[in-house]
Amino acid sequence: MKIIIHGGFFSESNQSNEVKVAKQNSLKAIAKKSYDFLQNNSAFDTVAYAVSLLEDDELYNAGIGSQIQSDGIIRMSAAIMDGKTQKMSGVINIQNVKNPIFVAKELMKEDDRVLGGNGAKQYATKHGFEDFSPEILQRRKEYEEKLKTGGKGTVGAVAIDKNGKLAVATSTGGKGFEIPGRISDSATVAGNYANQFCAVSCTGVGEDIVSNATSAKIVTRVTDGLTIENAFDRTFVELKEIDGFAGAIGIDSEGNMFHQDSYPTMVFASFDGVDFEVFG
Repeated sequence: MKIIIHGGFFSESNQSNEVKVAKQNSLKAIAKKSYDFLQNNSAFDTVAYAVSLLEDDELYNAGIGSQIQSDGIIRMSAAIMDGKTQKMSGVINIQNVKNPIFVAKELMKEDDRVLGGNGAKQYATKHGFEDFSPEILQRRKEYEEKLKTGGKGTVGAVAIDKNGKLAVATSTGGKGFEIPGRISDSATVAGNYANQFCAVSCTGVGEDIVSNATSAKIVTRVTDGLTIENAFDRTFVELKEIDGFAGAIGIDSEGNMFHQDSYPTMVFASFDGVDFEVFG
């Protein structure tokens, strides 16, 4: 049983050391809570739980604290994928819910498993998700001052459970100031993908991740026999060819965890029950 999570990118130019330490402590705590949850739950349930904890933390650009788009509205996206069934469900540009990942998870039981915009919100309301504003004062201040943060904020989790099953979940509050209607990578197989051999979650510039098909490429290469390290390396070489900005976390069916980014520094933490690894 292992878990690895990410909380987007950390830019030394616009983040203080205080924020860096706060994120290190937060990620370590969430990784531990999620590992404890994994003891008695499936990888599928665990990644949703882990991402919900990240969505509830104002340090990250997902759920509470999501970025505000150019028209002053917050729209969020999230997805979850079960490695065993190879089914993915998600929401795109959903508004006014606290935990988009739980709406995405609820959709797994439906035939129509990826919903966007008003349809996603209507589905959430119908299934008991209360109306909730994820906006915080800091995001409104950034919006009003038009202080762009680089658009590199997403959260994600990958887990393998005691039965060797893999799952992945990813959630984002957008890049900030984008054109309304923009589709991020988070609710696509480029940013969130799993099968019985490997599971991968991405963060970074969504357009670069979609162009590179990052998560799907890594998982496919592991499925075809590459080690997870080689699959990451080959995919990130191709990402470099388009000067892509991305980071990714993954676990293979043997329990090997791996992470890589094209530009420093993706914030992440992993825990295997004994050892933590946290970004530095």
